[in-house]
Amino acid sequence: MDALPATYGDPPPPGHIAIIMDGNGRWAEARGLPRIAGHKRGAEAVRKTVEAAARAGVSYLTLFGFSSENWKRPVREVGDLMGLLRLYLKSEINELRKNGIRLIVIGDRSRFDPDIVTMIERAEAETADGARLNLILALSYGGRQEIASAARSLAKQVAAGELDPDAIDEKALAAHLNTAAIPDPDLLIRTSGEQRISNFLLWQLAYTELVFTDVLWPDFGAENLIAAIGEYNSRERRYGATAGTI
Repeated sequence: MDALPATYGDPPPPGHIAIIMDGNGRWAEARGLPRIAGHKRGAEAVRKTVEAAARAGVSYLTLFGFSSENWKRPVREVGDLMGLLRLYLKSEINELRKNGIRLIVIGDRSRFDPDIVTMIERAEAETADGARLNLILALSYGGRQEIASAARSLAKQVAAGELDPDAIDEKALAAHLNTAAIPDPDLLIRTSGEQRISNFLLWQLAYTELVFTDVLWPDFGAENLIAAIGEYNSRERRYGATAGTI
């Protein structure tokens, strides 16, 4: 990744974009290649998209890299994905730091091998000063599991006499989510033509604008991101109110 110049569009881009990166397997199968080939090309698309988001002036980019359900995939494929994750954490961190990009990982780390957990922690620490773009990777992540975990935390506080049940509101629950310090996404993009959110950021997507594209993730690039931003900017966000009252 080359050094990224600051370029902001008019109108400005959404502050937070989330992406469900779908279609790696279909991309590979369509070419008679093993699924790992699609995942490798998908990793290249991650690099291009991060660069494009930084150039566009996006503040937060959340990528759904590996869901809690993905652990059910064949052992070999999971192993290949873990290998790619290790490679990414080794090869990309210097570039992220150089370009002012902060890495944050959300999800259940307890299921990863200890060396991966250590690499994640090191990568977060080494990029903590990045102020250009916050890159959030959702790994071993599930929206329902996240909400259930937040509810358990609140229940424990109530049981310990530390919290009045009547004080539990949306703000209190949101403070116990993985994304407590991160603004909700303004725009969600899903690639590959599928039109569902697949247990991704269920709480946070309440008023997010959704854009679905037929492009498979390995083929996704800067032009696709800019097109999605253009679609977002053509919409009026009303948050349940009538037009012109926000």
